[in-house]
Amino acid sequence: MTESLIGLGGNLGNVRETFDRAIRALCDGAEVRLVARAANYRTPPWGFEAQPPFLNTCVAVETALSPRALLDRAMAVERAFGRRREAETRWGPRTLDIDLLAYDDVAVDEPGLTLPHPRLFERAFVLVPLVEIRPDAVIAGRSVRSALASLDTRGIERLPDGASS
Repeated sequence: MTESLIGLGGNLGNVRETFDRAIRALCDGAEVRLVARAANYRTPPWGFEAQPPFLNTCVAVETALSPRALLDRAMAVERAFGRRREAETRWGPRTLDIDLLAYDDVAVDEPGLTLPHPRLFERAFVLVPLVEIRPDAVIAGRSVRSALASLDTRGIERLPDGASS
């Protein structure tokens, strides 16, 4: 089994419920097992700012799947929750976004899959929940905690357990 770090985001519908259901769908306990889950964070939109705030979280999973198979599974879960990447605005509103952030210490650069995630170290909305569950993680030779320290975290708010937005 290999550890993979995954980010989830969304800003349409009941995102917390979507996260709970999507994580259950992704983590079957056999090929993908949930190891840790961060709290939900309300975060300002990134990239396309004229939209509602997002909720973001991260999970650590152990998996027997290859990076490509894990990505395929994540994309199938997105589609099951109404995501249609081909019909949406880049960085726009969405019910669910699932990103593979890292897969052990593996580097992949192939069509449709780059690991570690190419914008991981630019996004406080990913690093804040990631540091919560893996504060000592080093990805591609870089500490996630030190990467977060270099970013603006204003507007990122940890939600209390049970908060839906």
